[in-house]
Amino acid sequence: MDKLNQMLEDLLVKKAPALPNNVKEFLVQYAYILNIIGIIMMIPAIFALLGLNAIVHVFVKTSIIGIVFLIIEILLRIKALPGLKNRKIDGWNMLYYAALVQAVYSLTNYDIGGFIVGTLISLYFIFQVKSYYKK
Repeated sequence: MDKLNQMLEDLLVKKAPALPNNVKEFLVQYAYILNIIGIIMMIPAIFALLGLNAIVHVFVKTSIIGIVFLIIEILLRIKALPGLKNRKIDGWNMLYYAALVQAVYSLTNYDIGGFIVGTLISLYFIFQVKSYYKK
């Protein structure tokens, strides 16, 4: 895991163009709220988990694998909230793991476009602000 982390940091921080400091500060300041919004946007999928597929069938493609990945991602995002609010590295780590879970889910669904584009964008922003989170 450390090798993956180092490789991503080299690629997404050292080699990629840096975000302006004011954008980084904005993302860190509002990461807690943005994460809550992300969790709220998963509500249609939560309804699907509860068996209310008819209500959200248009919005959510469910499968057993999808349900497992969704539960894991939601739990990681919820666990990230206190750390994000207090700018602790534990919160950053949970958000990072949630992005990795989403990446694996995209691969299991053969969503190569979502995997490449979505994962790279998510990880780019996550790694750009890593230095703002402390132990």
